[in-house]
Amino acid sequence: MESQSPFWLKEIKKVAVIIAIVLAFASCSSTKFAYRYADWGIVWWVDDYISMTDEQENQLKRDILALRDWHCRTELPRYSQWLKNLKEDVRSGNLENARVSYHLEQLLSFSPPLADRAKPAAKRLLSSLSDEQVRELAENMAENQAELKEKLLAEKAEQTRQARTERTKERIERWLGTLNETQTRILEQWSYDRGRQTEIWLEGRQTWQRELLEALEQRKEASFDRAIDNLIDNNEALRGPEYEQMMAKSRASMTDLLTDLLEEADQEQLDFLLDRAATLRDDFNKLACTGENTPGIE
Repeated sequence: MESQSPFWLKEIKKVAVIIAIVLAFASCSSTKFAYRYADWGIVWWVDDYISMTDEQENQLKRDILALRDWHCRTELPRYSQWLKNLKEDVRSGNLENARVSYHLEQLLSFSPPLADRAKPAAKRLLSSLSDEQVRELAENMAENQAELKEKLLAEKAEQTRQARTERTKERIERWLGTLNETQTRILEQWSYDRGRQTEIWLEGRQTWQRELLEALEQRKEASFDRAIDNLIDNNEALRGPEYEQMMAKSRASMTDLLTDLLEEADQEQLDFLLDRAATLRDDFNKLACTGENTPGIE
């Protein structure tokens, strides 16, 4: 599934919104490292797109620390319990379509609380931008969009579909192990059925960024807070009806894909999945909320 979250959630999702063989966006080998030291990716993202002042950086770091501590205390126990339930279902063979759909819904339910909690920090940062920083942001987003198009879209539709297949396969195999021939055929057919999904995702991303830039033109006005709330709360709708329809179909098709892949999984693959889920849950349970010596989640 290809989707794009508001930038201040980009790295949060890498750690918090992980389901084995679904999104597998986490690029860091250690969850503890990513959680403690990535600063939710917000500083990294801004460093990539905007040259911040010292005052902005200091305020953002305070906001991120508060967000991280809240997230550790209130959200990580939910993720740990979800992973426990996932492991129990894998062990018992309870992997029918309805149960896979349940786990996907649980995954999606983790995002709204984070998005809502991140709003004040996002508003403080965005409202503090200078005209020069906004121009810099616009230029860098446009450049990044062009790079993504070049990377994700091939000259022929078949090449684009094949590249999407390879990306999805790589993500799945991080959590399920090497796919067998039947699973590979299932994945290839799934990718073929996605049609213009990559193009629609890119178009929706560009539309949302355009809405952000328009909102930033009003960042000194009282209506700015509502505009940012709208960008976060109605993230998909602002990307256009075609994007909304694509995402609805994509969620349903992802459930079917995972169910089909799990039906064809052998015991070695299921054991691989259990091991990865156990490692991730252990990382969540050991994370310190305020410092290295703070007790973790029990």
